[in-house]
Amino acid sequence: MAETESLPRHVAIIMDGNGRWAKKRHLPRAAGHVAGVSAVRNIVRAAIDMQLSCLTLYAFSSENWKRPPTEVSHLMGLFRTYFSEDVDELVARNVRMRIIGNRSRAASDILAMIEDGERRTSGNTGLNLTFAFDYGAQEEIAAAARAMAEEAVSGQLDPKSITPESFAARLSTRGLPDPDLIIRTSGERRLSNFLLWQAAYSEFVFVETLWPDFSPAQFREALEAYTQRERRFGALSPEPVA
Repeated sequence: MAETESLPRHVAIIMDGNGRWAKKRHLPRAAGHVAGVSAVRNIVRAAIDMQLSCLTLYAFSSENWKRPPTEVSHLMGLFRTYFSEDVDELVARNVRMRIIGNRSRAASDILAMIEDGERRTSGNTGLNLTFAFDYGAQEEIAAAARAMAEEAVSGQLDPKSITPESFAARLSTRGLPDPDLIIRTSGERRLSNFLLWQAAYSEFVFVETLWPDFSPAQFREALEAYTQRERRFGALSPEPVA
């Protein structure tokens, strides 16, 4: 494994394939989601052990509300279980947890669990663990643009002063570095409305493995692949010294 200094500061993961994992085993989709939560625990623990700075997991998109009500209800039950059972471990392992996304649609008890977890881990200084819950990047960008437009209309903001940096400061990921690496499991190759602004210069690793089978070893392989890449951010590579 590469040295900690060469690892990405911020890794984001699109956790895809729970339903297909269950279908392959002739199990209900709910079983795939349960197995997916186990994978979350394994990857979070691996990130802690590797001393990563930031890990963001795409847990529930704003479009996922369109799924059958029984599946959504089961997913909400799994979130309740995670927030009630795992926060103690996050506290003990110096993890700071935060949730990004639209909180207005969350059930009151889930919202209370989220706020409690954020409060209890707010002073931690290790891994910054972010869950994108009821999150959609287009909705996030539109909300930031709307807020800045309202300030401009009221005279609180000069439109000429708007920069990419000041706009990014209005996004839900403010305070976090943009993701250096985005991993997507299950073989799909798209962002699916995830961190569209923040991913401008991210590296991508797509793996065929379905999320419940994504292991810490495969996670390390993805990070190792990242360390072999040259990131130029639109510039040219420096000429070798003769």
